[in-house]
Amino acid sequence: MPFLSRLFSRLLPFSSLLAGGLLLTGNAHGAEADRWISDNLTTIVRSGPTDGYRVIGMVKSGQKVQLISTQGDYSQIRGESGDTVWLPSANLQEQPSPTERLPQLTQQVTELNDQLKTIDDSWKTRVQGMQETLDTRKKLIDELQAHNKDIDAQLTAAQSEVRTVQAQLGDENKQVLMRYMVYGGGIAGAGLLAGLILPMLTRGRKRNDRWF
Repeated sequence: MPFLSRLFSRLLPFSSLLAGGLLLTGNAHGAEADRWISDNLTTIVRSGPTDGYRVIGMVKSGQKVQLISTQGDYSQIRGESGDTVWLPSANLQEQPSPTERLPQLTQQVTELNDQLKTIDDSWKTRVQGMQETLDTRKKLIDELQAHNKDIDAQLTAAQSEVRTVQAQLGDENKQVLMRYMVYGGGIAGAGLLAGLILPMLTRGRKRNDRWF
């Protein structure tokens, strides 16, 4: 047993140096990148890249970490505290978790709702303006139609009045013509009568003159 204790004490620094060399090798070949802890569970982290290393803590699901390197099935990460730990690579994802994206998605939904409200208000204003324009045009059309109807009524009344006047003028012309005909006939009759009577009077006087 003393021999095994001395052998273990001699190999311990070497094993620590070997583990450190492996870590340095992993760091040299890896570039830091953003990763997120999977949402399915809370993940334990270890001090090294295998299941044989001791558990030194836990990380919350959805937490953002920095990927430093990958070795086998494990990845070395740096958490919010700045400490570097190891966890199974399967528990990392390249996209933010829904939990972390929820505030961003909520903000985007709010912004889209605000934009939709602005568009809706703009369209309501435009529709209201168009409706007012249509109402104004309809009112003008109604006024023009009423005015046109009034003019048609006045025209009809004027045409009726003209026909009445024309009928009255026709009657008056007939009456005047009849008067002229009667007057002319009277004059002609008087002339004819005078033409018949005067010769008779003249003959009578001539006869009377012969007796003297």
